[in-house]
Formats: sequence, C-alpha cells, structure tokens
Amino acid sequence: MDIKREIAALEKDLIQLRREIHMHPELGLQEFQTSALVEQYLKELDIPTKRVFNTGIVGIIEGKRPGKTILLRADLDALPVEEENDLPFKSQNKGVMHACGHDAHTAMLLVAAKILCAHRDELSGTVKLIFEPNEEEAGAQKMIAEGVLTNPDVDASFALHVNNFLDVGTVGLNSGAMWAETDNFKITLKGKGGHTSEPHKAIDPIICASAIIQTAQVVQTREISPLDTTVIMFGSVHSGTTHNVIPETAELLGTLRYLYDGDDDAPQRPRKRLERIVQTVAETYHIETDIQFDVSSYVLINDHDFVNFLSESVIDKAIGKSNILPVVTLAGEDFCEFMNRSGIPGAMVFLGAGSEELGSLGALHSPRFQIDESCLKIGVELHVRTALEFLSESK
Repeated sequence: MDIKREIAALEKDLIQLRREIHMHPELGLQEFQTSALVEQYLKELDIPTKRVFNTGIVGIIEGKRPGKTILLRADLDALPVEEENDLPFKSQNKGVMHACGHDAHTAMLLVAAKILCAHRDELSGTVKLIFEPNEEEAGAQKMIAEGVLTNPDVDASFALHVNNFLDVGTVGLNSGAMWAETDNFKITLKGKGGHTSEPHKAIDPIICASAIIQTAQVVQTREISPLDTTVIMFGSVHSGTTHNVIPETAELLGTLRYLYDGDDDAPQRPRKRLERIVQTVAETYHIETDIQFDVSSYVLINDHDFVNFLSESVIDKAIGKSNILPVVTLAGEDFCEFMNRSGIPGAMVFLGAGSEELGSLGALHSPRFQIDESCLKIGVELHVRTALEFLSESK
C-alpha cells in the first residue's frame, strides 16, 4: 500500500474541490450548497450519510471487521469577510469568504474518505466523518446534542487546522492545552446624561469606560504570571450619538483568552478579576454597571497518549517527527466539544500551509488569507494514516 502515491494521483481533483468550495462560501447554518456537495461526493463513494443540526453531515465508513470508532472532523462555514485576494477562484459571494481554511478542511476530509473507502478491508472498526456547520459559533455543541457521538459510540477523535504561519511540511502539535478558552464579555455602564457645557451635572459613562479599559491591563501585566498567558481585549466601545451630549450609557464588548489544564476553575481566575475591576472602577465614578460572560469555546487539551500515537505512528510516517513544532495558540476552537467536553481522547494539529514562494500570506480571518495548496495532500495523508493506524487489527 503506497498512501502517498494514491494521494498524489488525486491531488489535482483535491485542489479543484477546494477551489470549488472556496468560490462558493456560505455563512454558518447557511451551508446549503456546501452540504449538498459533501453529500453528493460521499454518495458516489457509497458512504451512508445523515443530516445533523440542519446543514451538518455525518458519514460512516465501516471496516471489514468490528472494532473501535474514530471521529475525523472538518468544518463547513465561512466568514463575513470580503475577499481581497486576486485569484481565479476568488469568492463569488459578496461579503463572504473562506478566511479560516474550512474549504481546505472539507476538501481534505472528502478525499481522505475516498482513499479510506478503497481500504475498508484493512479497517477493524468504523470511521465517522463529521462535517460540522457553524463552527465559528460552536456548532459542535448542537451536533453532540443531536447524538453525533453515538451509534456507534466514538472512541477517539482527530482534526486538523491549516496555519499559514507554519511552512508546508511541518505540523504544530502540543500535548496538553493547545487552544485557549475564549470568553466573550459585555459590560454595560449607566450614568446620567447631560449637556457637555455642564459636565458637573451629569455622570459620564465614557470616562468610566476609559478607566476600566486602562485598569484592566493591570490584570494581564501585574496580577497574573506571564507564564499563565491571559489576554483581555476590548473589541468594541460604544456610547453617545452626537458631539455635545453626555450620554447616559456606554457598552463595552471584549474577549478573555487563557490557557489552563482543564480544571473547573482556571488558576488565573480572569472572570473574577475583571468583574472586580469593573465594579470598583464603576463605584469610583458613581456608575451603575452590569457585566455578562458567554463562553465561545472552552480550552482544547490534546490527550498525551493520543499525541504520542500521532507522533510515532502517523506524523513520523507522513513527514517525519523532526517536522513537529510545539505550538500553542490563544485562538479558540470548538473541537474541544468533541474531545475534552465529551471525555473522548484525541488531538488536533496545525497543518503547515505557508511557503517562501508565496511570501507573506494574510492571517486567519483576514481578507487576504491564503494557503499554499501543496499542504492539502499532507492533510489528507494525516487523516488517512490516523484512521488506518488507529483501526489497525494489530493495534
């Protein structure tokens, strides 16, 4: 069996498939064309499918012999971003772009499914293919609530994410916490409106907002160890409607990002610290305040044993262990729902997608995000080898 040769024979189709998806990006829960493409592709491979959470797709590849079940995931949704790349396969949907690489993820998993189908007889167990909708807004939770991890029950899970800050031929992998918990927050401040000519008769929420933003930096730089990485970022500040009126309210939106070992309460306690800052500063300025938190994604913790399995049995055979880079990110990823939150061992890796030939590429979520498409065949190989090795009769 020559996996690399099989993938090389499909590389042209793989690239074309990725470009087709890239040209027709769809926002979360609107992935109608993308889902139809996935269903048709799997149908042609005689892989049974079913819909889960509206536009989500689950496909099942059963091996010749019974055994465990491994979950392989790709995501379907695009972002509300206007693409600025001058490419022949540029997005044709105005204001929508695959700026996070989900087009590549979907194409790689589809082609991996095609190769795995050709090797069903070598599988002792089941491959569960998950094409997740609305990943940017935690679609995994909805899929799990609809039973995606049962019938059959999942024993391990694997996913990858392109990263053009890593060169093609490398992967980013870390044992333990690799992706951060992301908590969105909303702070509402209520003062007393008035005329700018008589500020002493008003209670200004704007000056309170600016003090909260400045004081919150103390948490990151003076209260938490630099080794316990924590970020407090304000992404939106809104107050008032005109130049000569002191508004009554102000609203601040932002994000907490932090890594920890998965215990119920992170040692940094960023929520409690930010709440304290907001309450004490607001009291100083005689402002009424309310703060609300919403978890966008929990910390993603790669299982130590599964990371060793990937390093020794999968990545080493694909590109060599020397090309594994220890990478940790403060980005969020809801694949944690399929792993840590569900108690299923597994891991997620960054797939190197950058190259000197293409030069500087736009970052994830930017309108100039690009990848070197030569990374696609490596991603397919990682999926294929992970499934084959995990479901090997000898293992």
